[in-house]
Amino acid sequence: MPVIVVEVMPKAELLDPQGKAVAGALRRLGRSGFGEVRVGKRFELHVDGPVTEASLADAHEVAESLLANLVIEDVVAVYEQAPLEVSA
Repeated sequence: MPVIVVEVMPKAELLDPQGKAVAGALRRLGRSGFGEVRVGKRFELHVDGPVTEASLADAHEVAESLLANLVIEDVVAVYEQAPLEVSA
């Protein structure tokens, strides 16, 4: 089933306390290879049928009206052919 991924991130000009906390924890754990950290949200919208420009636009509209606070967050909706898998 096709998936549209919606990423919601704090606007770049705003402070990100969660990101700062994660960055501090990484440094305490000796993981110095990372700079700034930003924390956001990822939503996977499974689409019935093929992904079209109309379904992408619909997902973006849903994200702006339901999933994000546009005053403080930015939204990106993209078609992802296969869900992201991270192996340990």
